[in-house]
Amino acid sequence: QQQQQQQPKVSAVECDPIQLSIFSHRFMGIAEQMGRVLQRTSISVNIKERLDFSCALFGPDGSLVANAPHLPVHLGAMSEAVRFQVAYYGPAGEGGEQGLQEGDVLLSNHPQLAGGSHLPDITVITPVFSSGAVVFFVASRGHHADIGGISPGSMPPSSRLLAEEGAAVVSFKLVRGGAFQEAGITQLLMAPGQLADQLPGCSGTRNLSDNLSDLKAQVAANTKGIQLVQELIAEHSLEVVQAYMRFIQANAEDAVREMLRDFSLAQGLPEVGTVTAADQLDDGSPIALAITINRRDGSASFDFTGTGPEVYGNLNAPPAVAYSAIIYSLRCLVTRDIPLNQGCLAPIQVVIPEQCLLNPSPVAAVVGGNVLTSQRVTDVVLKAFGAAAASQGCMNNFTFGDAGMGYYETIAGGAGAGPTWHGRSGVHTHMTNTRITDPEIFERRYPVVLRRFSLRNGSGGAGRFNGGDGVVREVEFLRPVTAGILSERRAVAPFGLCGGQPGAKGQNLLLRADGRVVNLGGK
Repeated sequence: QQQQQQQPKVSAVECDPIQLSIFSHRFMGIAEQMGRVLQRTSISVNIKERLDFSCALFGPDGSLVANAPHLPVHLGAMSEAVRFQVAYYGPAGEGGEQGLQEGDVLLSNHPQLAGGSHLPDITVITPVFSSGAVVFFVASRGHHADIGGISPGSMPPSSRLLAEEGAAVVSFKLVRGGAFQEAGITQLLMAPGQLADQLPGCSGTRNLSDNLSDLKAQVAANTKGIQLVQELIAEHSLEVVQAYMRFIQANAEDAVREMLRDFSLAQGLPEVGTVTAADQLDDGSPIALAITINRRDGSASFDFTGTGPEVYGNLNAPPAVAYSAIIYSLRCLVTRDIPLNQGCLAPIQVVIPEQCLLNPSPVAAVVGGNVLTSQRVTDVVLKAFGAAAASQGCMNNFTFGDAGMGYYETIAGGAGAGPTWHGRSGVHTHMTNTRITDPEIFERRYPVVLRRFSLRNGSGGAGRFNGGDGVVREVEFLRPVTAGILSERRAVAPFGLCGGQPGAKGQNLLLRADGRVVNLGGK
């Protein structure tokens, strides 16, 4: 029997400010405990050590209710992924005949078609049932260090097509009726290897055992989330819990509207006024933004018209990534203590022209858009608000591996200065929020020696308030591997604001055994 979502009903429950704060923390606590389970039960370095994952709670329509303070680039995009699955398994969707039953767990990662960010980020979604109806969703998104494609680590610097970046899944029932579908997911993860004739070097996942273990950990994290949601419902009733879900989203909406009005007045804008900002990628592609704020209702339009076309490379970013950058930036600008949720976007209209690099075609390569372009979009949004100078502008994605092993990490950099503060040095900024692998674990589990990891003194950009310094990371390989770097800000320096100096551009250097030093460029 097909299960239906239970839409929140109009409730007679009145919002109590104390209970609002309590429920905000209870909802956030559910996501945090999901994250702890995922970290403890996962096996890969990427998830267990680097914490490259996010967990969140969603309403029955897929709207974000609360999240743990994990990765901003995941959290804004995850709502799009959940909403896609809601529609997919709805009465008019492709999976409508199957529907959703208790014991089902969904998996997807397709960036353009299913609300993903890039293919290595696999989202596992589980419906929460009450009286036979879906009343919430819980979801976890984890970056898997390898899911196939043309290079180990599944972050190829040279990809031109999505098919070169690994396994792409629109929707798959990872667990069906309580049974983990190992054969089915194995087939999907190994599928890129069938393209080797058309795409030389294309392989299925190079570390299937880690993939399967981490997916089971994501299922376990979601199961913990379901348990906690059901306990909350048993304690307060479904009507009260869903009422406070709506109150929390409405509170976030009010906070954003208030912030937009205050900013418009502080800038001396007319009642309907516009601010603009722009930047460019290292290849010259522009990212343009016009924010039009209407003080009458506290709404705003974020218009990316003027952004460059889809690129013949992998710096394209699906719309969900732009939404992530916007919702993260808005949350940073709001002074109230609110959880990041869908209410932050309620006053916002987003305009992204089709076929631009922020709204590419379904076959376009996007692996760099999630980790590089997302940072540049964030810089542009904060620049428009005059909130902060540019940060490192990318995630410095470093991969290496061979036929049986793949490793991936993001390398820290400097944070941009603000109107009253210095930027922090050597940190993962904005859309990333991971940590670097501990040197001891790095050297024990992989054929490497970490020769140097230090601050790059003086690289942050001088001003009344200085930008944060970047880092230097030097790795020596102990056996032949295929290595790659996917990075930005190697040609266009991070900008300063209000007369502050730009930060230094990055460099990727190959140090040969014979003493030669080779500049590899950004990608």
